[in-house]
Amino acid sequence: MFITLAYVVLFLVCCYGLFRIDQKSSSLSKPVFIALFTGGLIGLSLHLVDSDTSKQIIDWFDIVGNGYVNLLKLVAIPLIFISILSAINKLENSAGMGKMSLTIVGCMLFLVMTAGFIGLLTAKTLGLDASAFSHLQSTLTDDDVTRTAAVSLPKLITSLIPTNLFLDLTGARSVSVIGIVIFTLLAGVALLKVKKEAPEEGKKLSAGINAMQIWVMKMVRIVIALTPYGVMALMAKVFSTYRLEQFASLLGFITACYLAVLMMFIVHGLLLLLAGKNPVQYYKTVWPALTFAFVSRSSAASIPLAITAQEKCGVPNTVANIAASFGSSMGQNGCAGIYPAIMVAMIAPTVGIDPLSLPFLAAMLPAIALGSIGVAGVGGGGTFAALIVLSTLNFPVALVGIFIAIEPVVDMARTALNVNGSMMSGVLTSRLLDREDAQSQERVSLN
Repeated sequence: MFITLAYVVLFLVCCYGLFRIDQKSSSLSKPVFIALFTGGLIGLSLHLVDSDTSKQIIDWFDIVGNGYVNLLKLVAIPLIFISILSAINKLENSAGMGKMSLTIVGCMLFLVMTAGFIGLLTAKTLGLDASAFSHLQSTLTDDDVTRTAAVSLPKLITSLIPTNLFLDLTGARSVSVIGIVIFTLLAGVALLKVKKEAPEEGKKLSAGINAMQIWVMKMVRIVIALTPYGVMALMAKVFSTYRLEQFASLLGFITACYLAVLMMFIVHGLLLLLAGKNPVQYYKTVWPALTFAFVSRSSAASIPLAITAQEKCGVPNTVANIAASFGSSMGQNGCAGIYPAIMVAMIAPTVGIDPLSLPFLAAMLPAIALGSIGVAGVGGGGTFAALIVLSTLNFPVALVGIFIAIEPVVDMARTALNVNGSMMSGVLTSRLLDREDAQSQERVSLN
């Protein structure tokens, strides 16, 4: 009990130190980085105490860590709803909404297929082979396979369309966030029509929406200010939970995953350069969102941070909200791109297929795109994305079960990349729409 109390006091002292640093810092990046480092040290030190005491200490830390994650999930839905509705409220017409949404989805599918190619290339370069893991036991169940057996693109798309708003507000479906976004877009278009056809009622609705946005944003900023403390608690848990011997036999696969994720972050940086953005400044701005995604392993909980980070990068509010919301359940670069592609690269040589041949890439990359939507339709993250891709290619799926044991270790990097992919979709969409608007204005001036 004394050791537990000592660690709780130590944690509170560290929280006070972070508070003092946060007061002097102009951004979240510095206190979040310090929290990441401090939490890691606390987590490593917990290996020196017995397992029961360590678990008891982490239970106390979870009040801050899991509490912060829960608060972010709590404000995510009101933020998405009111921010998109408020942005539409400022529009004159609804003509650009469809184009904007399709551009965001197009960017997401392009990025996830690029991530798939990077994962394939990385595994091929490292020489990973599925036969090297054949001695390990698969933990895949028949139920896991059954849940992906009936997946088809029409069913996946249909599953995105909401039928009960109140059901989605509870998060009951794996695609609840997307369902709320679709409902908000519908409500926004209706709002524009009310403002046009009934101006007096439209003014009242508009004023109410503006007031509600100010209120919700105050709530969101209060929660985001807690980021350093939540990150420190979550990081302590991560470093206290995993031991090297748990995944030593799968170190090659883990290395390939992390290396591929790093390569995809570099690709994102190159795309930023092509879009006229400074990659260093971008990553500095989005650092708190990426850090939280890494330690929390939750794309949905990262939505408020991802929206705020995009807005700081100059992305319009509506684009930022839709990109972050859609990105929590589709087009995930890590879970649906890199993870299944590495498994494909490991299995392909065992069945006599060159994974880098053009005919195979032409079949695999669309399967990756399908799987990225399938993650939303089926649920279960990278495991089910891999099942969808392997099943689509008629590859054996037993390998997926071997890596379930170490999935949490890989999932931290995957989630950070997922969130960055959603933010990149917002940045690229904003740039593409700006360029298109500029070209339209130029054509008008020439005429």
